[in-house]
Amino acid sequence: MSLSSALNIINSAFVANAAQSAVISNNISNAGTKGYAREIVNLITTSGGGVQVTSVGREANAALLEQVNSSTSQAAEQQALSDGLTTLANTVSDSSSATSTSGATSNGNSPSAMLANLQSALTTYDASPASPSAGQAVVTAAADLARSLNTGAAAVQSVREKADTDMAAGVKSINSLLTQYTSVNAAIVSGTAMGADVSTDQDTRDNILTQLSQQIGISTVANPDGSTSIYTDSGVTLFQGGSARTVSFAATTTYTDSSTGNAVIVDGVPITGSSSPMAIQSGALAGLANLRDVVAPKYGAQLDQIAGGLISAFAESDQTGGSSPTMPGLFTFAGATGVPSASATAGLASEIEVNANVDPSQGGDVNRLRDGGIADPTNSAYTYNTTNAASYTGRISQLMSATTTNQAFGGATGLATSATLSDYANSSVSWLQSQHQAASNRLDYQNAVVSQATTAASNATGVNLDTEMTNMLTIENSYTTTAKLLTTVNAMFTSLLNAV
Repeated sequence: MSLSSALNIINSAFVANAAQSAVISNNISNAGTKGYAREIVNLITTSGGGVQVTSVGREANAALLEQVNSSTSQAAEQQALSDGLTTLANTVSDSSSATSTSGATSNGNSPSAMLANLQSALTTYDASPASPSAGQAVVTAAADLARSLNTGAAAVQSVREKADTDMAAGVKSINSLLTQYTSVNAAIVSGTAMGADVSTDQDTRDNILTQLSQQIGISTVANPDGSTSIYTDSGVTLFQGGSARTVSFAATTTYTDSSTGNAVIVDGVPITGSSSPMAIQSGALAGLANLRDVVAPKYGAQLDQIAGGLISAFAESDQTGGSSPTMPGLFTFAGATGVPSASATAGLASEIEVNANVDPSQGGDVNRLRDGGIADPTNSAYTYNTTNAASYTGRISQLMSATTTNQAFGGATGLATSATLSDYANSSVSWLQSQHQAASNRLDYQNAVVSQATTAASNATGVNLDTEMTNMLTIENSYTTTAKLLTTVNAMFTSLLNAV
């Protein structure tokens, strides 16, 4: 080997040492940076025996990144669902206001608990039918029950409205992230073609993908030019060929029982909603759509059925055998012209109220609970106590029996279509609480999966300070050895020149 060849080898070693030192220093400085993948210098041995820096790469793991993104999407879906169910569950939380000795006492201000209070008040009134205060207690309990249903219905619509608003915000975030992704993806493709270091851009791209997965379930495909295509977890294209697809959504500001939320659309394809041919399976959007379109409406339908059942159970009929229609009694709703069927209860939970004809605070007569005539005080056909006896309990007994007699309920609520009013109300509370608990459990599990996946990805691609410091020490030793070799070669050149 000639001395000039030796100098070339030494020079290449210094260049390689400098490159490795710079990368190691960068790794150390980014040890706490979220989403940073450890960088490494790729070296080859030249034909002359030296070393050459070919590129700076990063320790990426596509499989682990896919797992992180997938678990992030699943956790975001459960978080959205759990948050909404928490709001609904708060309407049936534990409360000392439930004084019944039944199992409903653990359901606070729920319709179940308020119905138990009403049954208790009726029992007391049955024992003292001549007592105005006992009758007033029934009216008060009925008003509490109606308000409980009103509150529950309002909570349902509030949850749906918030879910819709959050969906709009999520779509806006998705479009923003796709715009950012378009830019960074182009930089990676361009840099890869020129042989430049694109590690930082790749870190940014991975971070964008993780943020995107919080909003919508995604899958990715790496392309030969360094770009990555993005699809929803149901197969709809979000980004391909350097171009991002537009995600659109028309928000609905106010919800009623008849409101149907709009779908999120990508290139004309709905990706949420029952009519979607390619509905997404995870991400916050999936959870919000499920909450808005399925879970909350189902609970709302249960409340409507309870309201309809109450109106039917406490309705008054013609006691003369005539043609006067059966009409709402203790419980009614605005514009009532009759008793609604089990299939026509939509919106009743938000409209149900105590009939003014029996409420002293609204100019009514509480004795009509005992005697009848709530439906129409001017029509004697609705009078049950025809003798006007103060000790009459026939009608009160009927009302008590009505809450414990099987009646028909509508379908599509997740509950039985035939049950007593008490059992149906209790089942509704149980359904809501079980849905809430199940969502909470799934959220805890998915958060644990996210934590494990993130840790695994960090261990595989992140920076280990002990490893980096060891590598730095190795580079320093290599530098020292190369410097000594340079000194030796320099001495040999000096001796050669002196000899000449």
